[in-house]
Amino acid sequence: MVKIWYMNDDETTDQRLEHHLNPPQFLEISELFKTTGVEYIKLNAKTFQEDGLLDKIKKARNYSYEDEITCSKECLQDYENKLKHFYAEHLHTDEEIRFVVDGSGYFDVRDVNDKWIRISVSAGDMIVIPAGIYHRFTLDVNNYIQAKRLFIGEPVWLPYNRPVDEMACRKEYLSHQAESFKNLHKPGQFLAEFVV
Repeated sequence: MVKIWYMNDDETTDQRLEHHLNPPQFLEISELFKTTGVEYIKLNAKTFQEDGLLDKIKKARNYSYEDEITCSKECLQDYENKLKHFYAEHLHTDEEIRFVVDGSGYFDVRDVNDKWIRISVSAGDMIVIPAGIYHRFTLDVNNYIQAKRLFIGEPVWLPYNRPVDEMACRKEYLSHQAESFKNLHKPGQFLAEFVV
């Protein structure tokens, strides 16, 4: 099951280390959505190809592009620099969808008070990071993750490193945040029946 917690402000050690065996403040999935707009969906990493749930989600959310990425020293070209690139605080103009097929890692997102929230993901976890939110990614001590990347239309992987507060997607994100993300999705796009 996914774990979510606030990071300490003074955490400056290697981002791939598990900083807290007992994190100071855990969050529920519903709190994560209300404060950041990040959605969480639990799938079965062993049966998703047969059970049809991923296909239903893709159809309901219009995810038309799919590929797979493996992050490990053996599989990722220019591994060390790529990890630094992923860990730089940035945003995207489109939502970022990741479904973890194997392995584990961390997605960090900023809350309304600019505090870091760490989301520890492993096989079966799907997260949807909204456009315009400052975030970053890193591996955990296992140094391995395999994930499906989903996208609406042609993929645009371009990150915009902070600060880019003047971008339209950032302003739109902040307006949704002010409303606790009640209107983040168009009618029918938010899949309440899939969200744990």
